[in-house]
Amino acid sequence: MSYVLLDCEINEKVATVTINRPPVNPLNTQVFKELYEMMEELEENSNVHVIIITGSGEKAFVAGADLNEMKDLDTVGIMNMNEVSRATFSKIENLSKPVIAALNGLALGGGLELALACDLRICSEKAKLGFPEVGLGIIPGGGGTQRLQRVVGQGKAKELLYFGEMFDAHTALELQIVNKVVPADEVISASVEWAEKLSQKPPVALRMVKQAVTSGANMDLDSGLVLEAMCFGNAFATADRKEGIEAFVEKRKPVYTGK
Repeated sequence: MSYVLLDCEINEKVATVTINRPPVNPLNTQVFKELYEMMEELEENSNVHVIIITGSGEKAFVAGADLNEMKDLDTVGIMNMNEVSRATFSKIENLSKPVIAALNGLALGGGLELALACDLRICSEKAKLGFPEVGLGIIPGGGGTQRLQRVVGQGKAKELLYFGEMFDAHTALELQIVNKVVPADEVISASVEWAEKLSQKPPVALRMVKQAVTSGANMDLDSGLVLEAMCFGNAFATADRKEGIEAFVEKRKPVYTGK
């Protein structure tokens, strides 16, 4: 597929995907479709171990859905757009590879939904986040009501969703919505640093951790423990497990092959 609204750079096992709709990178149907297709391509690319998603420019990661597209849609049209958005966020959430959101600016509405679908979030100290949808007479439709409460708890999620007010990066850190806050000019470099560290880890073990945590979050404890045991067994059966343990015993750096 040819990408018009996305840029992708692959370097040292790390793919950096940039949503390129300046100045605020709003999400429209084409962006969703391109993101879905690019995630599928990167999933199949054995040279990519970690993915970073960010926005172009310095003003916004993603400042929400494209209201210019939404305002002219009828009920069927908006449901179709919503279906595409939910499929894209679920694709990102369920990739076998770690995905880092580099929040270089505003992350509002669909932009925050996109960030919540990623595994880790590194945020500019100048960023503002929020779900302003209720003030527009709508609600988040890309998973925001569900993923947010799994991070901050139901009470705090309702507060943020009901009032729809923007909050700053340090509040997002306190609420554990983001993992790390850095100066604005260090967002990409900090994300790359994390991605490069992750790219050196055994990929099957990372995949099993992600599956155990992501899928286990939607299970009761006993079912989650069964899933964890299965993922543990899958990781233990790899050559990388043998290499990792032998390297530790021999006090040397392991060389992982992804097998």
